Amino acid sequence: MKKKRTMRKVMESVVWYVVVGVLSILFVLPFIWMLSTAFKTAPQCVDYPPTFIPRPVTLRAFKEVFSISPILTYIRNSIVIVALNILGTLVSCSLVAYGFARFRCRENNFWFTVLLSTMMIPGFTLLIPQFSLYTRLGWVNTILPLTLPAFLATNAFSVFILRQFFMSFPRELDEAARLDGCSYMGVLVRILLPNSKTSMFVVALFCFVGVWNDFFAPMIYLNDMEKYTLAVGLVMLKASQGATLDMGPMMAGALLAVIPTFFLYLTCQKYFVQGVVTSGLKG
Repeated sequence: MKKKRTMRKVMESVVWYVVVGVLSILFVLPFIWMLSTAFKTAPQCVDYPPTFIPRPVTLRAFKEVFSISPILTYIRNSIVIVALNILGTLVSCSLVAYGFARFRCRENNFWFTVLLSTMMIPGFTLLIPQFSLYTRLGWVNTILPLTLPAFLATNAFSVFILRQFFMSFPRELDEAARLDGCSYMGVLVRILLPNSKTSMFVVALFCFVGVWNDFFAPMIYLNDMEKYTLAVGLVMLKASQGATLDMGPMMAGALLAVIPTFFLYLTCQKYFVQGVVTSGLKG
């Protein structure tokens, strides 16, 4: 009986690993194809049947990307917008989260529930009123619609992550700091924020991935090519190529866009997991 149970567990583990392995291959396959195509020659990109290993390996697709498209300008614009969003999100969301976590009032839970409920509102339903507002303010074709909302704590999920960590932090340290003459802002800056680096990093990581990969908002609010982000620039690159079957330059540009996110995943995965756990999201 015991042997049957052991064999059953072994078979279940084998089936599970096979399923996970097949799904992993399916998910990784597009990335491998993009990586392969970015280093192929033009004739290899249209070969049939297709090959995964480029022979010879060439950088001609990257040279074409930089020659036919202002890719460096797109990268610079994306970096500026991402940096401002991270800064605004960390500053504003930490202040709001501190208020919800540390200041007691009768309506605290009600307003926090209202804040979380905004996550249920589809962003597309706000597109027309937001665009109308930004047009009246003269912000269209500037980076203000893409950056200023981050300084107003519009990211409810980031507020939730930081609030959960602040609530798990001992209040006795706050009280000790207050007895020593520290202000409320001093408690936040000197006590809570230095001890919440991991949670702040998780918020910054989510913000980076979301803004770096965002295509819809820059496409709506930016009109000049020199102001485009990398996500929009890749679409313009595809349009400039027309009906050509040579996908090398397009895959090279896509690879440049994926590298930062891929690098963050490889180097910062343990910090992400630790931040999620310490923010009260586990279970």
